[in-house]
Amino acid sequence: MRDAYVVGAGQSPFGSFPDATYRSLFETAFDRALDSTSGAFDPDRIDEAFLGTLGVGGRQIGLSAPAVTEHVGLHTTPTTRVENACAAGGYAFRSAVTAVQSGRADVVLAGGYEVMTDTSADQTRWWLGVSGDTEYERLSGTTFAGVYAQMANAYFHEYDADPEALARVAVKNHANGAENPNAHLGFACSMADATDAPPVADPLNRYHCCPISDGASAVLVVSEDVAEEFAPVRVAGVGAASGRVGLFERDTLTSIPASAAAAERAYERADIDPEDVDFAEVHDCFAIAELLAYEDLGFCERGEAGALLDDGRTDPDGELPVNTSGGLKSKGHPIGATGTGQLVELFEQFQERAHVQVDSPEIGLAHNVGGSGGGATVTVLERTDVGGA
Repeated sequence: MRDAYVVGAGQSPFGSFPDATYRSLFETAFDRALDSTSGAFDPDRIDEAFLGTLGVGGRQIGLSAPAVTEHVGLHTTPTTRVENACAAGGYAFRSAVTAVQSGRADVVLAGGYEVMTDTSADQTRWWLGVSGDTEYERLSGTTFAGVYAQMANAYFHEYDADPEALARVAVKNHANGAENPNAHLGFACSMADATDAPPVADPLNRYHCCPISDGASAVLVVSEDVAEEFAPVRVAGVGAASGRVGLFERDTLTSIPASAAAAERAYERADIDPEDVDFAEVHDCFAIAELLAYEDLGFCERGEAGALLDDGRTDPDGELPVNTSGGLKSKGHPIGATGTGQLVELFEQFQERAHVQVDSPEIGLAHNVGGSGGGATVTVLERTDVGGA
């Protein structure tokens, strides 16, 4: 099996853009990905494309992926839409890597796009709800915030942990996002802001929840022969797993089993342990999700996620910086674009041009979750000596 490499990655700003379309947002991300390569990159070399989207608002469900690749000039390029809710981007990237590793393609485009801010609140809730269990959770009136609130309550009860950890996640990620011009909520917040905000679903308040965003992202995945022309980043390992969609079917509410399984597979393929990771982008759609990620990814023992924050280990100058982009909480969460958007941050860190830069990273990790854990991907990228551009 061949190695795969990332040679370019870019994203549009995430936010609310009433004058933009999903095509124009993707065009911005695609152009930025091309501009990010260390040498001139001819888009005609792209053999195939995999693009993630949920289709919020229902504006173009059928054939939206070919619509955006045609828009950026990739005429006749085989393009596949990938739908795995909030993990659509991570799965699109995994498909691109598989196409290169198998030898079927030498240059593959992975990415995603979403426009979410042009629908009514009721319509948006409906579209977000389709990624949860529709037969039991939705019919009982449960929202996604309600689902994650149940997980948070179970976590703080089981481990007798401090609920203020939720606010500390928000403060850290907003501080990082305040440095990121592409962030939807690019401002800092205080502990008082994050603690005293209006409730959404107890114990989650407004500052514990990510925004609904528009945006797009794009990543160029290539074989070693192509990578030698650029300054690439090696795809060391990709793990993926599915899980039970409804909480009522799970053995635990204090872990996302799909995340743990995906991480185990990614570590095995990359031949590393969790302590080898230098920095990470994790799926923090709600603050409790970041705490669960620390434990599912093996960054700490069960029940100790709060201590990881308290010790400053996940701060930008800590041993394991997490969500230097601002994460979903601050940078934003345009569903289909989120997974590959995380990989944009990893690529920029290795290029030493991130807005909150980590000191000489060698190994980075991206963790992307669909819904409340019905699917997940974990990707490990590493610095490499291949190429010299």
